[in-house]
Amino acid sequence: MKIALISPRGPLYSHKNGVWSKSLRYMPLTLTTLAALIPKELEAEVKLYDEGISDVPLDLDADLIGISAITGSSPRSYELADHYRKQGKKVVLGGVHPTLMPKEAAQHADSVVVGYAEQTWPQLLRDFKDGRLRKVYKNEKVDLRNIPFARRDLLPKARYLTSNTIEATRGCAKKCEFCVVHAAWGSVQHQRPVEDVIAEIRHMGAREMMFLDLNLISDEEYAIKLFKAMIPLKIKWFGLSTVEIAWNQKLLDLCAQSGCNGLLLGFETFGDDALLKTYKGFNHNKDYHFAAEQLHKKGIAIMACFVFGLDGDDRDVFEKTVQFCQDAKIDLPRFAISTPFPGTMLYKRLKKEGRILTEDWSLYDAQHVVFQPEKMTVKELYDGTNKAWRDTYSYSSIWKRLSKNRIHTLRFLSANLGYRLYAHNLERFYNCDVMRP
Repeated sequence: MKIALISPRGPLYSHKNGVWSKSLRYMPLTLTTLAALIPKELEAEVKLYDEGISDVPLDLDADLIGISAITGSSPRSYELADHYRKQGKKVVLGGVHPTLMPKEAAQHADSVVVGYAEQTWPQLLRDFKDGRLRKVYKNEKVDLRNIPFARRDLLPKARYLTSNTIEATRGCAKKCEFCVVHAAWGSVQHQRPVEDVIAEIRHMGAREMMFLDLNLISDEEYAIKLFKAMIPLKIKWFGLSTVEIAWNQKLLDLCAQSGCNGLLLGFETFGDDALLKTYKGFNHNKDYHFAAEQLHKKGIAIMACFVFGLDGDDRDVFEKTVQFCQDAKIDLPRFAISTPFPGTMLYKRLKKEGRILTEDWSLYDAQHVVFQPEKMTVKELYDGTNKAWRDTYSYSSIWKRLSKNRIHTLRFLSANLGYRLYAHNLERFYNCDVMRP
């Protein structure tokens, strides 16, 4: 059996016209994990194709083609799926978008995988071999014990910033209105046994690595156990968390001791009303300056994420956010336009209110405005976001944010210069002429 697994290109990660080259792109886990889950008894030959780093052959020599789709890349996913099916190939679609929109995905595939794939993907492959492939495979349970290590050897490591990516947990217990994770997989965090995570880290032989978990501290007891187990490894790592870690001294201390060099934090917005309305009340009344100060004291750099256009945001939000990033010495700020991804509570609310402007999924990339904002025009949200990017990544702003921090200075100077290129070329990378406000 010959299997091809594809991660379709999007505007941000496309080797021909995307912004991120090797210097800022890490190896994704989806394809390498799927490859590892292929039952050994099938003796399958598998090839992985990441369109972010290379072209996908249009004449694939494969019996079965699996395509993993997010909303922004779903049109490209469907394009590839339709092409290969016309050649008589069997195509399977999976990932977050097919999970949220299974009926839509089914129009372009011989089979659709809904939800996580640890249990369903191996069964699908056995069914395919036996000639009884089903139209839909839906995961009924999640068990992350004893899952095989990702097949990182199947993608070219030299094309990525790092191939040492790993997950300890899946999902998140939070219920943020705009989050696709809650919509697709519910508000439950599934955990791998800590000893399994440590074994995979040792197997990688990495001195630096990245956790792709959506919220590594969602379960405090689990996070403490994991951090303690990592201390003897003496590695450096980056990951994702909520700002709550700044108010949990024990957890923050262990996080730093375990080798944490940087955390991506969802600050989202300064508007308390917006935080409450989007069910992100755990950020409510939090002093973001204090949070930044606490992490920096521990030598932990901050990649801060902000969302513009949430209900409650007005035209002042852009300047206020840029100023905070400078004052708090945020190492790597990131901005997104609020996007009501299909299936989310935000999408359902805005749809009911008649505020969805388009359902062209290719525009659902967090840099196009696809809905009517509450307190500003579409153009004001679009232009304000672009200006925030440019102002934050001006040379003077980069200097103000990094000159006094001295946390991994060269690493984050390089990353900031990469983001500067991005910030000044948004319209080029996102084809914003497709829907100019």
